[in-house]
Amino acid sequence: MGPKKKKKSSGKKKVSKAEQLRLQKEEEERRLKEEEEAQFQAQQEEAARLEKERIEQEQMEKLEAKDQERRESELAELHSLEQKFLSAQQWKTDYRAYGKWEHYLSCDGSPDPTVLQEINTFMSLWRDDQNEDVQLVMEKGEQVLNLIEKLQFLLLDTPPSEITEKETVQYQESILELQNLLHQKYNGATEHLLKSAVSFKENSNSIADINETEEEIEKKSEILDIPSQVQHPLTQKEMNEKEEAITDENIVDLQQFVPVGGVYHIDALQLPPQVKQIKDWSMVEVLDVGLQAYPYPPEEAEDATYSPIQITLRLSDNVMYFEDPVIARWDPAGQQWRTDGISNITYERQAQSITFEMRAFYTIALLQDAHLNMPYQAWELQPTGTDEALLIVTTVFATIQIQIKGNQCMLSSVAVEEKDVLSYVTGKWLSPVDLRAVLKKAGVNIFPGAYSHKYVSVNKKAPIAEVRAYQQMALVASAFAFAWSKWNLEAGQEQVVFKVSEHLKADSVKDWSLYMFNGQKAQKLKITETSEAFSEELEEDSEFHSTLYHMLKDFASKEAIDKVETANFLFIDVVYQLLLATRVLTYS
Repeated sequence: MGPKKKKKSSGKKKVSKAEQLRLQKEEEERRLKEEEEAQFQAQQEEAARLEKERIEQEQMEKLEAKDQERRESELAELHSLEQKFLSAQQWKTDYRAYGKWEHYLSCDGSPDPTVLQEINTFMSLWRDDQNEDVQLVMEKGEQVLNLIEKLQFLLLDTPPSEITEKETVQYQESILELQNLLHQKYNGATEHLLKSAVSFKENSNSIADINETEEEIEKKSEILDIPSQVQHPLTQKEMNEKEEAITDENIVDLQQFVPVGGVYHIDALQLPPQVKQIKDWSMVEVLDVGLQAYPYPPEEAEDATYSPIQITLRLSDNVMYFEDPVIARWDPAGQQWRTDGISNITYERQAQSITFEMRAFYTIALLQDAHLNMPYQAWELQPTGTDEALLIVTTVFATIQIQIKGNQCMLSSVAVEEKDVLSYVTGKWLSPVDLRAVLKKAGVNIFPGAYSHKYVSVNKKAPIAEVRAYQQMALVASAFAFAWSKWNLEAGQEQVVFKVSEHLKADSVKDWSLYMFNGQKAQKLKITETSEAFSEELEEDSEFHSTLYHMLKDFASKEAIDKVETANFLFIDVVYQLLLATRVLTYS
């Protein structure tokens, strides 16, 4: 046998058991030391944190104590400023009374629509007047429309404390009766025209006169928001219950959709007996039935198939349809708007026309979602002069600019895709109530209603925080600009956040700061609009205040505060009305 081979070395030195124990002990000591150091570090950090919190808490308690000490005097000073709202309310009450007195002194023969006896006498006299000349009817119609507008304005503008429930019902019933009478007279004037259709046809001037007159009648009719037969004297409670009971998908929800651009009465009319000229005599058969519609489809042939009626409407230049309008027909039996019975709808945006088919002749309306422009993408309120300001509301579809001056406001522009539209309504000074009506009628609704939160994803805020914010923003709007902040969404329901900048010159650059307000406490925030996260930490060297006015006063110039104190009460009231109407802190 040969010699035995030597085993190859593993290259590792065998560690003794004693060495292993030593290494383990060193490792354990190192681990314990690291844990002790980490624990000590954590204790120090926790102590520092607690100390910082203690100091901050002490500072906060001092600030809150200081705020409580001066709270009574600050609220008294704010109350003094808020007297301007009462002055504005008194001015409007006196103005309404002066308007009634002026009407009484004018003796122009027009009735006071708020006096039941006068309005009833007016309607009775016109109802008995058999003169159906189109021009006279239209002139009288203008007077009726003015009376309707006055009553609608009173219902919107008069505070609940100044109008009784009985008066409210009276005004609503008067509006309904005036609309019914106007519709009746328009029908009579149309019948009068049709009785002379043959003789008019014999004359390329008379036919033109007929067409022109009928177009004018149609335009006048469109001024009414809804036709007389569409009105239904339900109380608000009954209307609410009626809306809640809707289950048929073909019934239009009038809390979500609103008629825009007027109401169209579409009928085929039977030609009444024509005037015959015999020598010097004009003879015509007189019927008591009045204007007669031609039934379609005819009732005598139930099994026959009839083609649908195709209608093309040219849309008004005075209305904005941001999306294809919904066409609905009025159902007199159910007293509701319905979408069934209408098909093959084609909307031509460039040509401003819409074509559709109907199974019968209906009264129809073009509807638009009332909340298309909500929520807003941004908003800004800035002073532009003495008792002047500009409110800008930016939506998905448009940018709306409203100028405020004294006790009035004016639509400066409505820009869609950087192009100004609705020029016919811009440049007119109106009251806030009238401006709201004009914009809604034009299809530009930036005024949330009582049920809008059901259809819009809102940034819900506590009423006390929202309303008091609008009041105090209005009080200082003569010298400070306000704007939307993304942090308002993060601040919770109990408080609102917005940007503020002293702004004494229209062309000056705004130096924005963030403020938070909950209706009872205002503070300036340390974060900016570009910060990574929301924080309620106070701006350095700033304090709490019971009012937004005093919070701004800490950083404002004397010139700004003087401007606030001398601002006209009517200007302040208009700013407040517009902020409350648009609810920018909730719907943006």
